[in-house]
Amino acid sequence: MMRLRRSQRASSVERGAWSASAATLHALRSTLGLLVLVACNARQSPVRDAYADTVATGADSVVVGISSSEASFVANLTGFQDPESVRYDAEQDVYFVSNMTGNGSDKDGNGYITRVAAESPYGAALFAVGGKDGVTLNAPKGMAIHGDTLWACDIDVLRGFDRHTGRPIATVDFAPVHAVLLNDIAVGPDGHLRVSDTGIEMTLMGVIHTGPDRIFDVGPGGAITEVANDLRLRQPNGVTWDSSAGRWVTVSFDPFVGEVATMPRTGATRQVIHSSVLGNFDGVEAMPGGAILYTSWKDSSVHVLRGRDDRQLVREVPEPADIGVDTRRWRLAIPLSTLGRVQLWKLDAAVVGQRH
Repeated sequence: MMRLRRSQRASSVERGAWSASAATLHALRSTLGLLVLVACNARQSPVRDAYADTVATGADSVVVGISSSEASFVANLTGFQDPESVRYDAEQDVYFVSNMTGNGSDKDGNGYITRVAAESPYGAALFAVGGKDGVTLNAPKGMAIHGDTLWACDIDVLRGFDRHTGRPIATVDFAPVHAVLLNDIAVGPDGHLRVSDTGIEMTLMGVIHTGPDRIFDVGPGGAITEVANDLRLRQPNGVTWDSSAGRWVTVSFDPFVGEVATMPRTGATRQVIHSSVLGNFDGVEAMPGGAILYTSWKDSSVHVLRGRDDRQLVREVPEPADIGVDTRRWRLAIPLSTLGRVQLWKLDAAVVGQRH
């Protein structure tokens, strides 16, 4: 699987309804066209620099994606650069979107985070920009909110920002423990952070698994503890706290065996609750009623897992990454890195597990 640098800003407004097959063909043609441009792109963010105040808008057509009866399309947000993760801030009623702006392992300093008003998600403002106002961001991925801090995984560093102002306020350096690619982060009930190290390099040549595959705990004072270090983690990617069952949930990015697994609040015992030959699982979220949502690159879908019942919730969305959930409106936010957009879908009460 290959993430390509986006050389141009996606269109602000996309009109007309495309069929799913036409959309897929369009995405493939666009990807092939970008292959020629990748080698020529400079290590900078022309979109980020050119649009200092607003960098994304909503579109009024579905373009890609087909849903089951349990999800309905709301909007496309376009104009991002390799968006990898979405995190909803309920207090401010905003979505934070991390933008890698290139290959996910490049320490090029051009990553950034945008903030989108959830009530009217048709414009986004820059929140934290690499190289400006004391901010360092290379290729930000998974994010989590703990108190007034927005944490973001950035290759081998956790970076903390004031979630109101975007001011950098904390750094946890994983270089001493030789982290390869910190990919996702979640907050536990005790305030500790759970962080996945997928053990891969995201390069111009594609995704290369080097290992080790690890899961870390970050406690008070930024103390790093290795919870698990095992190839049987199968390239851990998304991680979330499942409050309904009092457990951690992780998904694996292994391209040949995708797994959804649980772990207790403390300890390293891992239990696989779902396995698939599809592989390349990325983001994961736990719903109040017990359902688990996760994404798979292999079948370009967001899945809903309820007990042993696994089904596609939204399909034909290429390389869906680290999803987020708007808990006020029960909307699912799906970042599509290769297309430079985030899609919003309304979740049915049956998925959420409680009344809207």
